[in-house]
Amino acid sequence: MRLAARSLTVLLVSLALWVVPNRAAAEWYMAGQVGATFADRLKDVEGTNSLTGLSAPDFDLKNSVAYGLKLGYFPGESWVGLEAEAFHTTPHIKNLDDIPGAHFRVTTVGLNLIARYPGRTYQPYIGIGGGVAIGRVGNSPTTTSDTDTASSLQLLAGLRAFVTPRVAVFPEYKYTDATFQFNGAFGSVGGFQADYAAQHLMFGMSYHF
Repeated sequence: MRLAARSLTVLLVSLALWVVPNRAAAEWYMAGQVGATFADRLKDVEGTNSLTGLSAPDFDLKNSVAYGLKLGYFPGESWVGLEAEAFHTTPHIKNLDDIPGAHFRVTTVGLNLIARYPGRTYQPYIGIGGGVAIGRVGNSPTTTSDTDTASSLQLLAGLRAFVTPRVAVFPEYKYTDATFQFNGAFGSVGGFQADYAAQHLMFGMSYHF
């Protein structure tokens, strides 16, 4: 998974070098977004360090608020562009029977390749992206604070609607995927690794230059 995300990120950066040169006919935009994260579970939980070889049940995650920023670029009236993005969410780990949960937060920073219909009023779009997801498990009765930075994959789709020639609003669906490895989550005993996946429903506003 991490190798695939790195490969996708390299591909997107290469595309950026191909798309961006013609600044004179470029369309740039900045956007803010807020919405909800509908997190799945932390799946395929396995021990690391001295706990290697052990496994645990999936860790159920809470739904949470998500928010972030975007910076986009399209060369003129092109159907294809690039979008840098960062967003943050807090899908905390739920209690497992009598075992207390823990605070969990994820910040995703990535580069998306966007394909859109360049309409004057409505612009449906889809995208695929790669980057990094920064996950952090907080202190709890059973965990020690620990952070991991993992490669991530992202899929998205949305509809941009212009309310003025330069201002647009949009709903957007995102899916993100990463594998985290918290080697110090249980202190000197060891840690765990797990697959993270989440769906996000976002709403935002963009300003186009």
